[in-house]
Amino acid sequence: MSENSSAAQAPERDVMEYDVVTVGAGPAGLAFAIRLKQLNPDTSVCVIEKASTIGAHVLSGAVIETAPLDELLPGWRDNPPPVCVEATQDEFWFLSKAKGTKAPFVPPQMNNHGNVIVSLGAMCAWLAPQAEALGVEIYPGFAAAEPLFDADGAVCGVRIGDMGVAKDGSHKPGYTQGIDIRARTTVLGEGARGHLSKQLIKRFNLADGHDPQSYSIGIKELWQVPEERVTPGRIVHSLGWPLDAGTYGGSFLYHLDKGRIALGFVAGLDYRDPEFRPYEAFQQWKHHPSIKPLLEGGTILSAGARAITTGGYQSLPTVEMPGAMLVGCAAGLVNVPKIKGVHQALRSGMLAAEHLVERGSSAGWDARLRSSVVMDELRKVRNIKPGFKKGLWFGLANAGWETLVGGASPWTMRVSADYKATEKLAEHTSPDRDWGPRTLEPRDRLAGVYFAATEHDEDQPVHLQITDPSVCFTKCAEEYGNPCTRFCPAGVYEVVEEAGEKRLQINAANCVHCKTCDIKDPYQVINWVTPEGGAGPNYQNL
Repeated sequence: MSENSSAAQAPERDVMEYDVVTVGAGPAGLAFAIRLKQLNPDTSVCVIEKASTIGAHVLSGAVIETAPLDELLPGWRDNPPPVCVEATQDEFWFLSKAKGTKAPFVPPQMNNHGNVIVSLGAMCAWLAPQAEALGVEIYPGFAAAEPLFDADGAVCGVRIGDMGVAKDGSHKPGYTQGIDIRARTTVLGEGARGHLSKQLIKRFNLADGHDPQSYSIGIKELWQVPEERVTPGRIVHSLGWPLDAGTYGGSFLYHLDKGRIALGFVAGLDYRDPEFRPYEAFQQWKHHPSIKPLLEGGTILSAGARAITTGGYQSLPTVEMPGAMLVGCAAGLVNVPKIKGVHQALRSGMLAAEHLVERGSSAGWDARLRSSVVMDELRKVRNIKPGFKKGLWFGLANAGWETLVGGASPWTMRVSADYKATEKLAEHTSPDRDWGPRTLEPRDRLAGVYFAATEHDEDQPVHLQITDPSVCFTKCAEEYGNPCTRFCPAGVYEVVEEAGEKRLQINAANCVHCKTCDIKDPYQVINWVTPEGGAGPNYQNL
């Protein structure tokens, strides 16, 4: 972190000044910027995004409720995003290994009448020029490496990471020093487990008085299949196989247009089994008898993974600090039973803009958000996800009860940190999953990385920092069997043996920026920091 008092000791940096700087060009950050310029055109607004292009790091299901978008851009349906299919049909299935049973009804929270299926990455790329038309300055390929603070300790902007730094810390021929972007207000819309958000939540004690945040990992692929197999607008969700009853998660399958299908798998990172492999579970699900015929003979177009904030109402940190505000998934606003967070992200960004125009600062933002419809929605479903910690059947029964009473239960179930849920090898008996052979692409995690089109300069500082390497082959190896080699969906962590000695090899170039390692590592010694700007996945229509 950079205190202004130390600036004189460092080389002179170029400075850009704005009224507001927004970190992250996701739905929350872009909605904030658009709404702010709509309300106050004279405000100078800058949006910085670490991805090489807008949308390249954005991954979501995504079925969205359109009310906030209707309010933000009333004429958007005349020029919709490039992937935008009206939801026409909902199905909910329970899977065993050999068959699937279609539920006679769809849970009310998952009724998608009036919603649309989109590619959230494509939608953000579509939103960006509309923000620019209002005068918002957007800079992709610029990674916010650290926050800036004024003499009073308030956030006063961000520092862009240096470019052209070698792995050993030396400057390569193309070295460029990062600039300082200073602003009266900094808005953090980095998404789940954001690099700066994580630091600032800790620095300002924003998690005090709230439950720890909880997460799931979402793994998604986009497929091209024969057009006759696709029913545009059909939405299918499932529970059950290949997960055991004690592991939270499920699948989604969305029929798009032009013979395209978006499919994916979500697994709660509060799982207990130290030997569980989320990526392999997803690939096994694709081979279920009700799924495989849909994909066989088709072509995978794109793939990726991303953590999802799923702690909900009780895990929401304080969302304001001196000089800065949290919005969207950086705050943790996903409605888990709905499997939706985009409308909440859009709404929170718009509310933050309205608050800033009315109040002139971040002061009071936390109270504003907590008294809004965003939090009303989360409060009603606050007990549904935590109920699944007691198993699938209790979770379903509890979800039915909470739906029946509209969240009016006089209790609030508590949320604990995901990394604490992992049981030690000696204390846990992993179920016999009886996973069979796989024939569909991708065959392994490295092949999946290819379809994520991820790219990092090999000669740059490793952005996956092990703060205490001694843990890896002592306590972690003995007690958990190095679970980082299993929970990472991109094969970043690998145990190699040389001359009889084991070491942890970090294949940082594989990283798809999902943040799972930063969340699930049982000893919390993995620290994900932002790599050089423009590095990472290049998702297409995810």
